[in-house]
Amino acid sequence: MSYWTHLQNNLLKSLYSSPQWVSHRSGITDVVTGASEGIGRAYAFRLAEQGMNVVIMSRTKETLDQVANEIGNTTGQKVKVIATDFIKENVFSEIEEQLRDLSIGVLVNNVGVLPNFIPCQFLECAELDQTVTKVINCNVKTMAKMCKIILPGMENRGKGVIVNISSGIATIPFPLYTLYAASKVFVERFSQGLQAEYKDKGIIIQTVAPFGVSTRLSGYQPINMVTLSPEDFVKHSLQYIRAGDKTNGSVCHIVLGWILQSIPLKVLHGEFVLNSLQDYVKKKTTQRNL
Repeated sequence: MSYWTHLQNNLLKSLYSSPQWVSHRSGITDVVTGASEGIGRAYAFRLAEQGMNVVIMSRTKETLDQVANEIGNTTGQKVKVIATDFIKENVFSEIEEQLRDLSIGVLVNNVGVLPNFIPCQFLECAELDQTVTKVINCNVKTMAKMCKIILPGMENRGKGVIVNISSGIATIPFPLYTLYAASKVFVERFSQGLQAEYKDKGIIIQTVAPFGVSTRLSGYQPINMVTLSPEDFVKHSLQYIRAGDKTNGSVCHIVLGWILQSIPLKVLHGEFVLNSLQDYVKKKTTQRNL
């Protein structure tokens, strides 16, 4: 066992006990948005492995069907597929109808979109008007609307868990990712306010703000001590579910958050740092496309 794994296990034992919220719950279904790949897919698998039926939602039905078959064959749990494009304006009435008869225990609001893979200044974004609408609809509106659909049932039952996926980028004002980072700040503040409103009603509402996870949005960065696989990240983050209204999801990402907040913004916002970040992402993008 590595030093970091040993340290993480000891810290986790001090933070939480066995996660009772994932005990078997007859008739309860969990919902994951953006579940066709990456972190969302990993959440869907992990919840199913804990004995839950799941609803998985994303844009491409073919991919969702494949994930549903994998989850069903691996775990034996029922999987419902809802194919929908969260970037579009009027999708939530249909979603609400399809979820109407379900008792939902866990909602994971994971779906999100990055304005540009290569970081750039706000006015340099391609098709800026459409990009602003796309980011707000997918990263902001969807989370609020899904909470509006599912929260009443949780309130009536006096229990439930909502996990809203933010980003470590939202830790500070982050130039070149301005629109994306701002959308994730909304996720955090909305979640924290909602938790204050509904905590006494038996509902856990938590923001999870990861740093490096090897997904398409991160260019499938190599997995290492800092950049986790989606499966490992989700495994660790679920163990923090009782640790407060916000978590970075793993010990290494918590440490990264501390470090980032300790560096003066004058340094982080300096031309050399920003140019280096842009060059690094361009290089990684080129290597990925070769």
